[in-house]
Amino acid sequence: MISTFRNAWRVPDLRSRILYTVGLLIVFRAGVAVPVPGIIPEVIAGLFKEGSLFAFMDLFSGGALRNYSVFAMGIYPYINSSIIMQLLTMVIPSWEEMSKDEAGREKLQSYTRYGTIIIAAIQATGMTLGIRSQGALVSTSPWVVIEAILSLVAGTAFLMWLGELITEKGIGNGISLFIFAGIVSEMPREMASLYLMLKVGLTKWYNVLAMLVITVITLVLVIWITEGERRVPVQYSKRVVGRRMMGGYSTHIPLRINQAGVIPVIFASSLLAFPGTIASFIQAPWARGVESFFDYTKPWYTIVFALLIFGFTYFYTSMVFNPYDIADNMRKFGGFIPGIRPGKPTADALSRIVNKITFVGALFLAAIAILPNLIVRITGLSGFRALGGTSMLIVVGVALETMKQIEAQLVMRNYEGFLK
Repeated sequence: MISTFRNAWRVPDLRSRILYTVGLLIVFRAGVAVPVPGIIPEVIAGLFKEGSLFAFMDLFSGGALRNYSVFAMGIYPYINSSIIMQLLTMVIPSWEEMSKDEAGREKLQSYTRYGTIIIAAIQATGMTLGIRSQGALVSTSPWVVIEAILSLVAGTAFLMWLGELITEKGIGNGISLFIFAGIVSEMPREMASLYLMLKVGLTKWYNVLAMLVITVITLVLVIWITEGERRVPVQYSKRVVGRRMMGGYSTHIPLRINQAGVIPVIFASSLLAFPGTIASFIQAPWARGVESFFDYTKPWYTIVFALLIFGFTYFYTSMVFNPYDIADNMRKFGGFIPGIRPGKPTADALSRIVNKITFVGALFLAAIAILPNLIVRITGLSGFRALGGTSMLIVVGVALETMKQIEAQLVMRNYEGFLK
């Protein structure tokens, strides 16, 4: 990884992309410290205590929710809008056709942006009205409320724009990198809190050791599963192209165990965070029930979270991997899997293989999701979300994907240089 980064730094274009990405991440971290106008920080601090419903959301936003900054909602509205759009694309035939060409994808992306603003406005209104009822605004004036709502919506829209800029002109996926940066920024604080608890005698050394050992084991397993793949052998027959004989070689199709990456975890956490956030600010008995259900420390939340991750893993894998397209391309170039006929039989065989390995990947992601609760039961240490399995999965997954993009950029430039 260090070698790849060093080689990338020597390429001027890649170096500028990396610096561009780092610069926008610095802007993101700076925005975390900009509070929403009209709030009372002391009251907000009392509402967002560690260990509450907001701890998990606050982790992904890098402390923006705890500070109630203009980035308090993070990129959750954008993620929720993306989920809705992807589901609608699968059920609306005209949208499915649009997704197959560049112009159509651009139009669907604009729909996603509009959906982000609508969801952000709903969430911001619920949050602002909620903190007003808690006395966290300097005034109950409608103008103060509107100003706070607009600030939150503008913050989310700005983050969405920054994320798309990183994806287009930088390195890596901008939305994932914001979550990555939020988690990494919380790790030093949690390590310091862990040390302080040990120093003042609030916990025992063996509990801290157990937590660190579980974290390291989780890190190793995450890397192992993320990089694990099933290699399907492919044979290309010889064929005459013009006056030349082509083909006649063997290769393989690398099918990753976890083809969906960290997307299912991000989708599931975002989907569960939205109703709980709105309910937490509503002063009504039914809202307390909703807030209690969406408390991540509760067993049923863990079960729902794991089931959503399981479902989203299959859903996203089906979107990024189309066995029929792969089988068709293999047939066009004379490729086949030994012992299986080209065409539909090959597609069916690939589907069966992908379903089997996706089950393993989904099971692993779901197990990682419930690991933080297991750590709490074993060590008695709660509130350390950045050192939990879900956080490790996102950090490692985003880091590996970003490094692979850098490697791909290096290979492409070397190939272009060879042609010249």
